[in-house]
Amino acid sequence: MNNKNLCKRDLIQIYLNNGFTTQEASAEIDFAIEILCSISPKDLIMGIMPDPSDIQKLYSIINKRVSTRQPIAQILGHAFFMGQKFEVNESTLIPRPETELLVRKAVEIIKDNNYKQILDIGTGSGCIACMIAKLTKAQVLGTDISNEALKICLNNAMHLDLMNKALFRKSDIFAKIRPEEKFDLIVSNPPYIPPQEKENLQIEVKEFEPPTALFTQDSQGIEFYEKILKNAKEFLNDGGHILFEIGINQACLVKELMEKYNFKNIEIYKDVTGIERVIKGNL
Repeated sequence: MNNKNLCKRDLIQIYLNNGFTTQEASAEIDFAIEILCSISPKDLIMGIMPDPSDIQKLYSIINKRVSTRQPIAQILGHAFFMGQKFEVNESTLIPRPETELLVRKAVEIIKDNNYKQILDIGTGSGCIACMIAKLTKAQVLGTDISNEALKICLNNAMHLDLMNKALFRKSDIFAKIRPEEKFDLIVSNPPYIPPQEKENLQIEVKEFEPPTALFTQDSQGIEFYEKILKNAKEFLNDGGHILFEIGINQACLVKELMEKYNFKNIEIYKDVTGIERVIKGNL
């Protein structure tokens, strides 16, 4: 069990015995070792091994993962996003690589326009707000309706030394945003999965991630885009931008909503898999 190769091979076999692929198993094991032991895949290759006590914990965590199907990030309490470690729990979505496109486009817009005040609606773990604050000179206000999620946000901002740049507030969309507060950019990764799609999702998503952060009540998954867009003008500075992450086949629907509420210069961006993932417009 102290032998690095044997340890990983045995762990991979646990995954394989429970219907996972070798690729999934290897990636999750490397991730778990890095979170639990602060040992990177490169360290492993160089012969740096976890302590025996950590290997025992690793076996326990992996067995829980494959038996319950709970996401490994939830079990460990952390996930990586854009190279940074973020605390997560059952009240927050686990950050996903495709959301990096949303952050990169936000950073691009902010730098091109020298924007200073940003609003992140439905901030969850705060990963979007924190990374925008970290990569720009802007101040970001993240809002969410979940008290538990907001606690996680504050922990993440503190860990990244962003306490004066990434701020958080409990608010249902614009409910607790004051009329005099104006923003240069509104960014959001809102719930966009229609209820009929729930049964098609992985167990890890539909049974363990917070439903209020995932699902809409309408059949097209666009209700939150409209809720945001119909009032966004009141809180955006002249010429201000809005930027959304969108679900599969939602680009045209959200574009129509943006046009309905008088946003212009609308652009749609594809992620690395070729899926239309982000849409932007401005007043």
